[in-house]
Amino acid sequence: MKFDFNLNRKFQRFCFLFISLFILIFQTDFSISKALTMDNYQGEMVIEELRLKVPADLKVAWLNAEKEIWEPWLSSQDGFLGRQLFWDKEKEEALILVNWKSKKLWKSIPMSEVNIMQEKFENDVKTALNITENPFELIYEGELDKQV
Repeated sequence: MKFDFNLNRKFQRFCFLFISLFILIFQTDFSISKALTMDNYQGEMVIEELRLKVPADLKVAWLNAEKEIWEPWLSSQDGFLGRQLFWDKEKEEALILVNWKSKKLWKSIPMSEVNIMQEKFENDVKTALNITENPFELIYEGELDKQV
């Protein structure tokens, strides 16, 4: 009887250890351990991601300002490859994806220049809509790295 009890207890411990290891292994995200920091992609194509709040009634004004202000300026920037504009009707949000040849070229653009263009964009919108505040709130900005 004592032999059966020890065997049963050892089996319980083995099962507990096996289940614990199983949970530990499958809770680990191995892709994170293989990921490189963003700075390691200085020479690779990168996509700038911007999300804005764009109400439905202001969508046309937003598109016009994007076309008149940002499009010509971006086209003149070294490393600019193109961009895509999306609008989510349900969320009333815009998604702007700007493709850059490399993060290094993108980040070499002086922030003061970007701020000047942003001010022109906002002034254009405010004038077109006859308002005093920029109606397009920036919700998110980030970057996406091209995957092989």
